[in-house]
Amino acid sequence: MFVLVEMVDTVRIPPWQFERKLNDSIAEELNKKLANKVVYNVGLCICLFDITKLEDAYVFPGDGASHTKVHFRYVVFHPFLDEILIGKIKGCSPEGVHVSLGFFDDILIPPESLQQPAKFDDAEQVWVWEYETEEGAHDLYMDTGEEIRFRVVDESFVDTSPTGPSSAEAASTSEEPKKEAPYTLVGSISEPGLGLLSWWTSS
Repeated sequence: MFVLVEMVDTVRIPPWQFERKLNDSIAEELNKKLANKVVYNVGLCICLFDITKLEDAYVFPGDGASHTKVHFRYVVFHPFLDEILIGKIKGCSPEGVHVSLGFFDDILIPPESLQQPAKFDDAEQVWVWEYETEEGAHDLYMDTGEEIRFRVVDESFVDTSPTGPSSAEAASTSEEPKKEAPYTLVGSISEPGLGLLSWWTSS
């Protein structure tokens, strides 16, 4: 679920922080810049793990701050494909079941990846697994807040960095662009043992 990623960055330390230890100032600046941010094709940055190398610091004309090239390792949330995770159902919609891990919410289990046969209850706004038994079908509801075990089957990164408007866009209507999540996971519960934890409790 979590991986260590080696990164390199140039960190600017303002003059009023010179009295502090350099490592402390650099760690604070790196966490300020990266923590809780998605790095494209890397994952969701959590926190600094350690600093492996500091190169020479430079002070440039007209800027009293020091600029130091830093080699460091960062803790990143980036589950591998087919990894099994446990989260909580954040909500349901016709698009599928939305799952949250507490610190990461952009997880979707689409309808075709649910336990089958499944149906969407419009009145309750929940997905239902119509579980077949010898006594007939039992409706098992996927309620909000329930813990769910799922397999990661796909991931998607979207570059959300700002871009300048083109002349054609500038002349068009001022519609607000749809916000896209920079990093999303697609899950599946279409196999035995996956789904709500309450479904698979041993008797």
